[in-house]
Amino acid sequence: MNTIKKTILQKGKGKTRKQAKLEYLYEKESLYFAQITESVKDIAIKELKDLGAYDLKPVFRGIWFKANKKNFYRITYFARLLSRVLAPLVSFKCHDKDDLYKAARKIRWEEFLTLKDTFSISANVSESDITHSNFAGLRVKDAIADYFRDRTNKRPNVDSKNPYIIINLHIHKNFATLTIDASGGPMHKRGYREESVSAPMQETVAAAIIRLSEWDGQKSLYDPMCGSGTLLCEALMAYCRIPSQVFRTSFGFERLPDFDAALWDQIKKESQDNFRQLKKGMIAGSDVSEHSINAVKTNIMGLHFGKEITIEQKDFVDIESIENSVIVTNPPYGIRMGKDENLNKFYQNLGFFLKNKCSKSTAFVYFGEPRYIKKVPLSPSWKRPLKIGGLDGKLVKYELY
Repeated sequence: MNTIKKTILQKGKGKTRKQAKLEYLYEKESLYFAQITESVKDIAIKELKDLGAYDLKPVFRGIWFKANKKNFYRITYFARLLSRVLAPLVSFKCHDKDDLYKAARKIRWEEFLTLKDTFSISANVSESDITHSNFAGLRVKDAIADYFRDRTNKRPNVDSKNPYIIINLHIHKNFATLTIDASGGPMHKRGYREESVSAPMQETVAAAIIRLSEWDGQKSLYDPMCGSGTLLCEALMAYCRIPSQVFRTSFGFERLPDFDAALWDQIKKESQDNFRQLKKGMIAGSDVSEHSINAVKTNIMGLHFGKEITIEQKDFVDIESIENSVIVTNPPYGIRMGKDENLNKFYQNLGFFLKNKCSKSTAFVYFGEPRYIKKVPLSPSWKRPLKIGGLDGKLVKYELY
């Protein structure tokens, strides 16, 4: 027993534990799971491969992948399109509440948290004998509480808002997997958004649009309706090679028994050494709203190189020209504009603006309400559904000659 306790106390030094029975799935197989929205799965596969993942197996709403420890940390730190990264502990057949409880009790929970730490359970159940996700989550919570109570007569507390560790349960067709949320929360929460506007674009949507635009800095990038600046921030972070989670103060993988603090410090230092400078005016944006301009100026100032982004208050119809550029924008729609605006006229004017003032440019316009695409008097090069971040929109590409 002393050996086990000593091994547990060495957490953070990256030591491999000798007791085989203490090994979890992610350790034995270098196996992880990326939660991802279906409509960006193809580009997420490319992103994961670029970050060193291998043996990728796409499934519904996610991708199983393998990676060495360094690349697992890097994926969790850098990935821009993923919702969460999970580290699997155990998988087992699960036909009823007793199967679930027994399997959850077998995990050595003291390797992951102490009595002083808080935890939360996220459960998802489908096509199984256990039919309610909340009930399944409660059984896991009971197992963890009883595990500690049996040993100490005390139990750690649940905190659904800001837990020390997030435990994820997935049951599909009576097969259960218990995982630790390695990202430590939803990855779209980047931490740069200090100020917001009504119905702001989710960061992973903006990252997907920048990725699909294939913008590489060869031409300048402009958003004529920049709102609180999410597209501009994601463009900057991608170009400058800034990790998507650079502002996150703690990660779920730091709770894992084999966490290697020295390796993690090395990754953070390497990433900072690899930042790419942004030239003044390479990224720019404008908006008619003074509130939006104040919001975007606040948001970009927290980012490395944010001062190099050019921002001005201007209605897009008053812009003289944007030539030989990449234009990305999320025009206001019902939610953002209010009901009194004439949206048909608005989108017609947007089309005239792109056609007459944006020669030799390529525009990527996200329509939160796709029915307005036909109101733009331009022929799209392609249209792509982007069901992500609570929106059921379409991204449309226009080649402007």
